[in-house]
This record gives sequence, C-alpha cells and structure tokens, in this order.
Amino acid sequence: MQSWRRKSLWLALSASWLLVLLRVFPLLRLAVPGGPWASAPQGWPRWLDAELLQSFSPPGELPEDALQLPHAPRGGSCNWEACFDVSKCGAGGLKVFVHPVAGPLSAAHRRILASIESSRYHSASPDEACLLLFLSLEVPAGECSPLPQQWNGGRNHLVLGLHPAPCPQNFQLGQAMVAKASPTVDTFRPGFDVALPLLPEAHPLRGGAPGQLRQHSPHPGVPLLALAEERGGWRTAGTDPSVCPWDGRCEQDRGPEKTHPEGALPNATFCLIPGHHPDALHFLQALQAGCIPVLLSPRWELPFSEVIDWTKAAIVADKRLPLQVLAALQEMPPTRVLALRQQTQFLWDAYFSSVEKVVHTTLEIIQDRIFGASAHPSLLWNSPPGALLALPIFSTSPSDFPFYYLQLGSHPVGRFSALIWVGAPGQPPLKLIQAVAGSQHCAQILVLWSSEKPPPPRWPETAVPLTVMDGQRKVSDRFVPHRAISTDAILSLDAHSSLTTSEVDFAFLVWQSFPERMVGFLTWNHFWDEAQGSWGYTAERANEFSMVLTSAAFYHRYYHTLFTHTLPKALRTLADEAPTCVDILMNFLVAAVTKLPPIKVPYGKQHLEARPPLVPGGREPPPAARDCINQMAAGFGYMPLVSSRLRLDPVLFKDPVSVLRKKYRSLEKP
Repeated sequence: MQSWRRKSLWLALSASWLLVLLRVFPLLRLAVPGGPWASAPQGWPRWLDAELLQSFSPPGELPEDALQLPHAPRGGSCNWEACFDVSKCGAGGLKVFVHPVAGPLSAAHRRILASIESSRYHSASPDEACLLLFLSLEVPAGECSPLPQQWNGGRNHLVLGLHPAPCPQNFQLGQAMVAKASPTVDTFRPGFDVALPLLPEAHPLRGGAPGQLRQHSPHPGVPLLALAEERGGWRTAGTDPSVCPWDGRCEQDRGPEKTHPEGALPNATFCLIPGHHPDALHFLQALQAGCIPVLLSPRWELPFSEVIDWTKAAIVADKRLPLQVLAALQEMPPTRVLALRQQTQFLWDAYFSSVEKVVHTTLEIIQDRIFGASAHPSLLWNSPPGALLALPIFSTSPSDFPFYYLQLGSHPVGRFSALIWVGAPGQPPLKLIQAVAGSQHCAQILVLWSSEKPPPPRWPETAVPLTVMDGQRKVSDRFVPHRAISTDAILSLDAHSSLTTSEVDFAFLVWQSFPERMVGFLTWNHFWDEAQGSWGYTAERANEFSMVLTSAAFYHRYYHTLFTHTLPKALRTLADEAPTCVDILMNFLVAAVTKLPPIKVPYGKQHLEARPPLVPGGREPPPAARDCINQMAAGFGYMPLVSSRLRLDPVLFKDPVSVLRKKYRSLEKP
C-alpha cells in the first residue's frame, strides 16, 4: 500500500513539473529565436509556437490583428531564376553600371555613387556590365523618378534606395530587383529583393564610428532595458523585471527612468524596439551601442536577412506578453548575453558602419547569387572579419583564410615562400639567398626583379628552387598575387635585407601561431601630433610599435589578394609614388582586417648598422611620402593601426647559459 502511495505521489509531482515546463519553455522559444531554416531565406524568425500564445493570455485579451502569414508580395512571380539573366555575367564576377542621374544630387546620394565608382564592382560601360543600377531619388510625394531609356523591363536591374522612397508605384519596376531600407514583410520578395538598413542622412561614406561596447558585462547600476521612443530618443528603465515599460496596462511601478535625446546611444543590456517602420533607425543605433535589440513583433524585413544569421545578435519577442518577455530577458545566461553583444559589434563594423559597407554588402549578396551559395558559406558572413574581406576569387573554403584557423581548430602547416624584391640598382642579394635557403622551412625563393639593370645570367645553386620573375618597376608589385607562390606563408624581403637562418626559422614558427598577423623584425610607430592636428610616424627604435616593415616580414599570401582587389587605386598609386608608403599601406590593410597589432621578433644589432636608407637610392622622401599616413587614414575613413609592446623571443635567448643548449645559437651573436 505504501509503495502504491509513493508511486501515486511521484506521478502527481511529475505531472505538475510537466505542466510548469510546458508553460515556460514555449516562452523561451518565443523570446529567443532559434537557428534559421536551411531551406528558407533568413528573414525575421517566424513564430513557430503561435498556437501556444493563448496559454499566456486570458481569453479575448489578444487583439484581432494576431500574427498571420505574410501576404504574397506584389510582383511575386519574379524570382532570381525567372527575372535575372546570369549569362550576362562573365567569369570576372559582378560588374555594375550606374545609370546617369537626372537632376540635382543630395549629399547622401553622392556618397552612394562614390562608394560604387571606387569599388571593384564598377564598370563604365553598360555593355560590359552584368547589373544595371538605378538610383532611387527623392521626388515630390506621389511621384516617381523617370526610368532610364535602357530599362528593358527592369531585367538585370537593381533599384537602390538607402532612404525611404515616396514612390508607391512598385509595379512599374517590372523585373527589377529592389534594394530599399526596411521593406515590409508583405512586399519583400525573399531571394530576389535585398533588405537594407535605414541609414541617417549624415552616415559616413567609409570607415565610420566604431562600436560603443566597452565592457563585456553590465556594471552594477546599468539599466537592464532601454525603450525606443517615437521621437527618436531612448528611455531607460530600471533593473526590476516586473515592470512593463511599453504596456500601459501594467499596474506595477515602472521604476527609475531616464530619457536620452535623439541620437544618444543608451548604456543598457537590451534595447526594446517596437515593430513600426520608423523604429528601424533605432535598430542600427542599438547595434552600434552593443545593446541587444529586442524586436517587438516587427513587420519590416531585417537588413541583409538573406545572409546574416540575426538569431546570433537579436531577439524577437511578442509585445502582447510583457511580463513573460521581461522575465525571460532577466534570466538569460550571461554567456548568451555576451555572445549576442559581441555579435552586434561585429555586424556593425563589418556591414553597417558606413555607406560604402552597406552598398558593397548589397552587391556582394547579388554576386553570391551569381556564383551560388557556396561562394560565401554562412561562416564567412557571420564570423569576423566578414564576407566583404573573404573574397571568393581566392577561395570558398574558410580553412584557406588566415583568420579562421582558430575557429576551425587548425593551424597552418607546411613551409614558406621567400619573395625578394630587387628595385634599386645594385648587386644581387646572394648572401641573403643563401641564408634563407638554409632554413628548414623554406620551400622556394622567388626573386622579383624590378630594377632597370638586367638580372645576372647565373644565380647561386640552392637547396630549394629559385625563380626569377620580371617586375613592373613598381614598389607595390611585390604585393601582386603571383601564381608562382605555392605556400600560404610569404617571407617578404628586400634585396638589401640582412637576416640569419636562425632568425628566419624562429620568425616562421612565431607566424604559425599567429597566421592572421604580420610578423616582422623592423618596426615603426604611429602617433597623433597635437600641434599639427594630424598623424605622424617614426622609425626610431622604441618599446612601442604599430607597423613592421615589409622588407623583412612574414604574412599570409591572402593579403596579396586583398591588396590587389579591395584597396582603392588612389592608395596603391600613392604607394608607388612614395616607396615608404607601401609599408604603411600593407600594415593598414592587415590591421583593418584583424583589428590586431603586428608581432615583433628579435633582430641582430649587426643588421641595424648596415640598414639602408628608407628610400632606395638614398633620396629624401617626397612630400607625399611624409604625409602618406594621413592620406591613407582618410582613404580608410579611420586609423586602423593598433599599437603594441609585445616582442616574442626564443626560450633562453640571451640567458647566461651555454650556447650549446640553445636552439637558435646564431641569435646570440652581437
């Protein structure tokens, strides 16, 4: 009898716990969206448990406009296969021609045009272009911008509008794709249109302001919630989870509140954003602030929802369930909060911080459709540094890029290729070749001959293959992705460089531990000159540095592809005109990708005494060279260099022990 009673009590307790779980876990699935469906475009996470909403509200409390499936969009018969001719796109990738704009241009539209014309996608001829771009301008209410003459029913056209367009006649667009700010889910065509973010008028052309997240977890007293207001500002509420700041039916005390003016970014953990279209601007503000966006039943499409997995950075909640949603946010694990906040900072910096990044992301999405989904796997879009810096012309596999080794749990193996640039007239670098060829990690030596003097007919015999290539008499020629390079690691050298085999061996082992960075011997440092109000740099030896000279440095060969295909032509021309600028430009590029400083390794004093002048031939640097760091900072839109005081030395280096016990013995030489 007692056994039967214990079993009955156990069944009753189990049933009670089951009822509790059924009431709690559906809410968590509503508040924190799950992963995107692999077979469907990644839009707003849809309510998978809509039938359970009644269990959280009394009968008749829910409004009549309950969640419904989206209506079929206008022009819904158009899709990628039916309305875009891929055959016009050659093997070179996406080429874009911009139709001439009739009428005056605003400053915002000039920034859009400048970002396209300076990109690798731009084409000056409509016959060579794969995509024809029509810029949607602001016109009087109820009117539409006149369509260009070469419209062709909108086929292979993209109508671009970063700002809300007043033209309501979308049916005139025909077979054209539409890329506009915050489209509604009723009119958006997944897989064909592109959802853009709603940008402010003064959004910067390139670079942009960095993210505002300064700590990984909120300090005591930091508000839990910030609510977007209709006038453009924010209102922060206290940390009490029992308040419902957006629902007037709550009888509880709202707690201490503080109103922030328009444009001010809140210091809060969660940013509650209503689902109205004007609230889309608050979404970008929350991303920049590192405040996790909590979208209350939105009806506008998420920016770049086709490629970005927003479940890693945002939360979709139901505004009809204020108390349950607030309780779920309060109980969210700190690890989950940290992951969401970090992802907001990455997405802001990679795709939204400037007009240039927004436009390039739009074009890169269309290019992915041309090449197929394998052009940019989801990992490349949703992990730093992002798809804009992981070019498919180099590879479509994350394992081939230097910045994904850690995420994939691997490290670079193999050996390196030594690329020796010979620019100034002089003797061939025979001693340097012998020192590099003696390294056990050297796979090949490539001599890039860019001197006006012809190369010698005979070269010394080495244990590794030696190849002489003709250069184009440009300093930046060393950063071309030469097909002869057969390894991931490159040791960039000048003919006047002086290294020992031990120094080369140790530097390569250091680079294998940090394959995304530059590892070098000679360093420079940048600084801000308050008197001049500009940037400067110095080559004097100091503890702090932010650049390593490419005359003796290891880096991944992928940076040659980025240097050639992503940098503006104006910056590459500047580097060719002022040879000292090429080192600064390469360091700018790597720092912009990694957000990390280079690494310094030991360099013998005997090399410093024979160090050549900074400019081949001993000439004084031209004015462009002295100011190149400011021109490059303007070209990037910000200063990407990061200072460091770290130098890696081998174990027992310069320790008072026997030299025979040390692996790199030649480093001990004075």
